[in-house]
Amino acid sequence: MRETRLADDVGASEAGRAPGRVRSAVLGYLALTKPRVVELLLVTTIPAMLLADRGQVDLVLILNTLFGGMLAAGGANALNCVADADIDKVMKRTARRPLARSTVPRSHALVFGLALSVGSFFWLWWTTNLLSAHLAAATIAFYVLVYTLLLKRRTSQNVVWGGAAGCMPVMIGWSAVTGTIGWQALAMFAIIFFWTPPHTWALAMKYKEDYRAAGVPMLPVVATERQVTKQVVIYTWLTVAATLALVPAAGWL
Repeated sequence: MRETRLADDVGASEAGRAPGRVRSAVLGYLALTKPRVVELLLVTTIPAMLLADRGQVDLVLILNTLFGGMLAAGGANALNCVADADIDKVMKRTARRPLARSTVPRSHALVFGLALSVGSFFWLWWTTNLLSAHLAAATIAFYVLVYTLLLKRRTSQNVVWGGAAGCMPVMIGWSAVTGTIGWQALAMFAIIFFWTPPHTWALAMKYKEDYRAAGVPMLPVVATERQVTKQVVIYTWLTVAATLALVPAAGWL
């Protein structure tokens, strides 16, 4: 009788913990997608779509494009977490990520990232057009293979070239509406491209020791503060110059 009660108590305890484990797993997979980064990327998609459609609002197309972009960005970020699992454990800023804490198995994260990436391609192809789907796939490949695996740990200019991936949502948004890549989309691409380095370097200056410990040669790690500041000012002015291209793009001239 006592053994039966003990078994019942253990079973009840396990049942009580199950919802907590499920919630922890869901939050872990959600964290792999880096929701705040995804949000920032999607914010640039809507203006591109509105500009491409001259202010007309096709809510269904916008929502479909945003969902496809969310899948693509989430998949790319999850794959980035898989590739960077070793350095995420070293850096204080990233030490609480799911793979750094082993709350999600690395193999599961890989499958999750690939599933989101493949899903984004077919979703965008189905709901928008093939060009948008190909642009999303190219963005994922560039971010994971070129930036994360090739550039990030090898050059201080990693975010300059790798940042191109973060500019692609405007291209995807534009192509979802028009089926083409217009010069206006390239102008918006240039704005984000030049804005990315100073934004990232400012953050890297704050976490310089983290990057140094992880062996990531961010510019603030390998250059003096004066040199970094000079680069930030240069890219800020380039951002301002690129912004002026939006004047004719928006039809104000």
